[in-house]
Amino acid sequence: MKKLLLILTITLISISAFGQSQVLSKVYKNNLPEINITRDVNLHFRSPEPIQFVDLSTSRLIGDLPAENVVRIKIQQNEEEKHFVNDSLKKTVDIPITYYDHQELGIVTIVGQSFMAQYKLVFMDDNSSHIITNKEILPEDMQPLEYPEFQMSNAELRKYSMQLIEKKENKLLRKNKDLGLISQLNSVYTFGDYVFLDVSFKNSTNLVYDIEKLKFSIDDKKIYKATNVQSIEIEPVFRLYDVKRFKKSYRNIFVFKKFTYPNNKVLNIRLIENQVSGRTINLEVKYSDILQADTF
Repeated sequence: MKKLLLILTITLISISAFGQSQVLSKVYKNNLPEINITRDVNLHFRSPEPIQFVDLSTSRLIGDLPAENVVRIKIQQNEEEKHFVNDSLKKTVDIPITYYDHQELGIVTIVGQSFMAQYKLVFMDDNSSHIITNKEILPEDMQPLEYPEFQMSNAELRKYSMQLIEKKENKLLRKNKDLGLISQLNSVYTFGDYVFLDVSFKNSTNLVYDIEKLKFSIDDKKIYKATNVQSIEIEPVFRLYDVKRFKKSYRNIFVFKKFTYPNNKVLNIRLIENQVSGRTINLEVKYSDILQADTF
């Protein structure tokens, strides 16, 4: 009897879970969040991560991306009417479009790195007090996506980078001094297929350092009289801060997708000053530093 009750319980749980997954796998138009919009007022959607794609379901809506995480939407105010004489176009006239109160204008679909959000836009009279000018895309509006190339969103990378930057520079893995400058690798962390490098630069001179470029490359080790030197430049997929100059110190977190290199090569971190005779300082990172990285 107990065995039968256990089987029935498991069956009911499985059916319930299946039903919930079926509900979550479908989104109906009537269940979408409704947002009011009117003439001469732009509606802005603010995304927590860079926007990859926007779809407007009707020609009544037009929009653009003024920033990587902002979508601007407005109503199409006029439509073209073409006049022909003897099959030849005579002129094109802009005719104002008439809208009525509570008219559905279409669906806005916004796709980020890790989510998709959809909203139903409804026209309201200009005198309505229910018109908003900007809307934050909240977690409850998001449907998760799985993109192989985006295993972690920028928001997640920023969160983990902030955890690192809040740690003190107690343990240094690598350090180099030159021209009154110090470059140091504070720590290396990994999370999944991502490598986080905590890097600092210090300036003991009275000259402000203007950064032309911070270059990351995998190079051959310095071998005396070497003739064939190979260099492969790699770019971080995320950096916590975008700094152009610093006076005394500069610390940042750089995130890379997982990479490997043999023992006869090193990861070179090269800071280059924005001048003809600018100061340059290198920091060599051994592969063992990457292999011995800490984890979150």
